[in-house]
Amino acid sequence: MIKKAIWIGLTLSLLGLVSASSARADEWNKKTVLTFSQPFEIPGMVLPAGTYVFELADTMADRHIVRIFNADRSEVIATFMTIPDYRLTPTDQTVIKFTEVPAGSPEAIRAWFYPGNTIGQEFVYPKHRATELARSSHAVVPATAVNAIDIDALKTAPIIAITPEEREITVAEAIQTGPVTDAESRPSSVTGTSGIRETRRAARRNARELPKTASTLPLIMLLGLASIGVGGGLLVLGKRATASAA
Repeated sequence: MIKKAIWIGLTLSLLGLVSASSARADEWNKKTVLTFSQPFEIPGMVLPAGTYVFELADTMADRHIVRIFNADRSEVIATFMTIPDYRLTPTDQTVIKFTEVPAGSPEAIRAWFYPGNTIGQEFVYPKHRATELARSSHAVVPATAVNAIDIDALKTAPIIAITPEEREITVAEAIQTGPVTDAESRPSSVTGTSGIRETRRAARRNARELPKTASTLPLIMLLGLASIGVGGGLLVLGKRATASAA
């Protein structure tokens, strides 16, 4: 009985450690499974309705690299650059922001926020497409003049910003590059302003793959440690009783 309690405790503790490791991995790469009910646009292509896996492949101070996989993650569909986007209040759901496009066109993803994060990924479009999006949405759109798909090339590709007037400016001139505060929130990142709208309807998250913001891992590990403690205590008492009887 005593040994059984110790083994149960060890098993629960190890389960907690393995689960915690998995949770940390998802937090690092922001793995998110998204199901879209209609075609949507990402930098360089339009994807049909379906289920996709979004992951962060690399991060640098001024840019991040995002990869999109098919549903079973057997194929890399796209690799592109993003820049940090900021919001004041995190949510416990994935948030996908779309840039306004002409009626009848596939919606273009503007930014993606992982659950619980105030820092998201603002998609960087090829220059010619960024110019069209800036004009139709009346908002500044980050762009790159280099059609790079290799991660190493994306790490050094120059980033610019395109205004609704089709002017090229530096990213720092028009896009918030640090965390926002109540006093200086970035207008284009707020729902319902300047042609940007935020919706969760087109991107329904797969419930089986939801990254959790709350976890039972601490409870599992606590129960495991408690079981080990109880088993160890009973073992010590058993030895003392045996010694006294002798």
